[in-house]
This record gives sequence, structure tokens and C-alpha cells, in this order.
Amino acid sequence: MLREVDALRGRIVELEQMADTDPMTALSNRRALDREMVRALATVDRHDMPYAFALLDVDALKRINDGHGHLAGDMVLRRLAIGLRDSFRRTDVAARLGGDEFALILPRVSLDEAQARLARFMADFSGRDIVSGSARLRVSVSAGLTEILPRDTMAQVISRADAALYQAKAAQRSAR
Repeated sequence: MLREVDALRGRIVELEQMADTDPMTALSNRRALDREMVRALATVDRHDMPYAFALLDVDALKRINDGHGHLAGDMVLRRLAIGLRDSFRRTDVAARLGGDEFALILPRVSLDEAQARLARFMADFSGRDIVSGSARLRVSVSAGLTEILPRDTMAQVISRADAALYQAKAAQRSAR
């Protein structure tokens, strides 16, 4: 009986983990990110600690999918996920929202520090080739960063990060 209960508990933990994980990237999914955002918003309200939030988007993933196939695009997404896991702290939350969109919650980090960390990550990721079959892909990422402020709502934080992401993409397009 005890073994059956232990097995059932183990299965419950496994199912909860599956429900919170993006299957392609093994990062948190939107469901898990939303839960972490609620915690972050509450922490900022209660303790006035600095938190930052970023939205990231793979530049020209459609062109990669169209030109090299979806397996190459999937490889790019998995490499980005590995980069996020390797470049940020265990206490940071990296999530795939869907498609080529990712998010980061950076607890106890000022906006300036978050900007510097994000810039290092993006430069490192953009400076590496991703090999998929015979293709060598050079991929870049755009990001929109904002601070989580006391009394913010999730929608406000995401809206500011989304606007910053849009500005970053527009600036990148005009620089070409």
C-alpha cells in the first residue's frame, strides 16, 4: 500500500511538471509563467524589491522555417532555450510563450542590471552559428525589457515589455 501511495505521488509530481513545461524547449510554459508573474507582482508589492521582465522574439524565424525547414526552426528554438538556461540564474524564470516568443522574469535585479545581462545574452547568442543539417544559421533575438513596479498588473507589465520589444524590432529593421 505504501509503495502504491509513493508511486501515485511520484506520478502526480510528474504530471504537474509536464503541465508546466513546454515540450519542445523544456522551459516553463505560459501557464507556469503566469503563476510566477503573480508571485513576482505580489513580492514587488509587499517588499518593494526590484524585478525585471523581458519578452524575447527570434528574428526572422519564418524565413528560417521557409528556407531551411521547420526542423531547423525547431533547432533554433531549442538552442535559444539552452542559452537562456545557461545564461541566467536558477532563480530567474525563462518561459516559452509559444511560437518564437519567450519571456524572462528576473527577480531582485535592477532595470540597468537586467539590461546589461540581457545585452550580454543577446550578443552571445547572436554571435554563434546554429548548425542544422548542412545549414549554418546566424540567428538574432530582439527583446523588450521593463521593470515590474508596485501595484502593476500582469497586463501592464506585459504591455510595456511588448511595446519595448516592438521598438527594438523597429530599430533593428531601420538599421538594416
